[in-house]
This record gives sequence, structure tokens and C-alpha cells, in this order.
Amino acid sequence: MLRFDGVQLDRDGFDLSADFDVPPGLTAVIGPSGAGKSTLLDAVSGFLEPRAGRVLWQGRDLAPLAPGQRPVSILFQENNLFPHLDIARNVAFGLAPTGRLTRAEADRRDEVLDQVGLTGLAHRRPGQLSGGQQSRAALARVLVGDRPIVLLDEPFAALGPGLKSEMLDLVSVLLGQRTVLMVTHEPEDARAHASHAIFVDGGVAAAPLPIGPFFKTPPDGLRAYLGT
Repeated sequence: MLRFDGVQLDRDGFDLSADFDVPPGLTAVIGPSGAGKSTLLDAVSGFLEPRAGRVLWQGRDLAPLAPGQRPVSILFQENNLFPHLDIARNVAFGLAPTGRLTRAEADRRDEVLDQVGLTGLAHRRPGQLSGGQQSRAALARVLVGDRPIVLLDEPFAALGPGLKSEMLDLVSVLLGQRTVLMVTHEPEDARAHASHAIFVDGGVAAAPLPIGPFFKTPPDGLRAYLGT
């Protein structure tokens, strides 16, 4: 289980506290712009060291581990695909930093490309794909890495509503057994795809609540954010 154990974060004078466990499955991270949603994710990925407290995975403190050594995959809005490499080689980086794969690893890569709907497109470069297809390629790279924690920092925000919903459906199906934190500004995305939600506001990331109670009886800060 992922745990924020008395975590205090400081970024350029902005303080954020978190003290809770994150359940398996997809948990939405919701709050106003600038409230600290991405800051919370950065503490898990290793891009921000807590001023106090610990981020734990299965009881192990992640602090000694560099970002690349953590059991964490990240999917950003920009996808971070290498434009000069084809999709097969982009996805391969999720398995091996050199991009050179064993036969078994290559088979796994091809299996994942099929799972995300990119069959037959492995040798195209990102610029030859649509925005939705690029998002699928970035998701494939996360899948092949098989790391138990996945951070989604609004990766599908640039897609239209239909494509975004399609991608979130894929995430729910393909990543449902992992621990997923998904930053979103869209309450409907959380309602449709998340099992729990964390509200971030006023320098505090609140403990996750099941998605039903989270929206049925929202605290004052969430009520103001939702405009209800």
C-alpha cells in the first residue's frame, strides 16, 4: 500500500501536508489550480523531497531511491514520446533504458501495443499518429514497465471528451489492479472512473474517500470548488 506518513512538502514557499493511505485502484486527485495536486505526485515520483515525514510503499521508505529506481510510472499531459523514434522503440524504453529487448520483452511490447489498440502502427513515429494514438503509445510504455504505482498528471486533458473518456476506460481496464493517482479538474472523470478521491486545498491533501460519499456529502471546500 502507498502511504503518506506525516508528509510535509515545501515548494517555493508553498506548503502541503498529507497523512493517509492510498487504496489500490484509481484514486482521483481533485482541487483548485495551484492547490498542490502535482506537488503531491512529485513527492511519490521522487522529484520533490518531503521536508518532514515519509512516502512509503509496502512499508518501505522511498526516500533513498532516485526517481528512476522507484516502483512508479508517470504519464504526463505531453506524453514525452521521443519524436525521432518509432512507437516500438518508444514503448521499449518502458522495459529497458537501452531500448534493446530480449525476445520475451519484445513479445510483451507487442502484446501491450495490441492491448492499447496500436496493432500495425509500431513502426510509425509519433508525428505520424493522431493525438489519441500518441496517448495510447504513452500508456503502452507505462503498461510494459509493470510498476505497481502509476501517476497520471492530466495526461488526456488535450483530447476531446470522447477520446478522453475512451482513454480513461482503457486506464481503468488495464491499470485497475495497480495503485493509480490521477490528477483531474473534471469531476465527471472522477465519478465515472475513480473508486476514491483526494481533495487538495488550503495546504492540505485530505484522506481518500470512496467516490460516492465524496460527491454526495462534500466538505465546504469541495462544495465551493464544485460550485454547489
